[in-house]
Amino acid sequence: MFFGITDFWAYVIGAFLIILLPGPNSLYVLAFAAQHGVRQGYRAAAGVFLGDTVLMLLAAAGAASLLRSNPLLFTILKYAGAAYLAWMGFQMIRGAWKAWRAGAAVTRSAQAPAERQARPFRKALTISLLNPKAILFFVSFFIAFVDPGYSAPALSFLILGAVIQLFSFLYLTALIFGGTFLAAQFRRHNKLSAGLTSGVGALFLGFGAKLATTSLG
Repeated sequence: MFFGITDFWAYVIGAFLIILLPGPNSLYVLAFAAQHGVRQGYRAAAGVFLGDTVLMLLAAAGAASLLRSNPLLFTILKYAGAAYLAWMGFQMIRGAWKAWRAGAAVTRSAQAPAERQARPFRKALTISLLNPKAILFFVSFFIAFVDPGYSAPALSFLILGAVIQLFSFLYLTALIFGGTFLAAQFRRHNKLSAGLTSGVGALFLGFGAKLATTSLG
């Protein structure tokens, strides 16, 4: 046992694989970086980091038990989250369709300064808090590796949290630079850009549907 962590390397491997699974937060960072560049991409990533930190703190404080004992509260939260993710997806698809019909590049359609238009930190934070993958990870997988009898469980959660945040930072960094590179390559291909944005929007609709059917078990 390592600082109250029952199987540290199993957690590391599991956390790495889970980070690689696509989720609404990572797709939002990718899409926003492709539209507005590296700096704005990291603003969105900062919202993801804060959202994950909040979920970790809630998991460590016993939020999973609270939600299990209050099924109505969990139902309200998950349907509200599902509606928000679906709305985000619909907005992306609608924006891509309008840009396609107008003959303008998606990255320039309805474009305003990023600070005024999108508020990337706030949106990424909200998406992260409603991410079904993160919710299930932090209330089930994350807490399962802490020995309840350890004298300093806060240290255990801190180590586990540092591992997942490191993987998240590396993964989002790759997405940010990859997204800006791809955007530069496809900037003149309006229909391809619109198709890619529509695809991301469709995935958000799927994430909303998944959250609506999520169960804490």
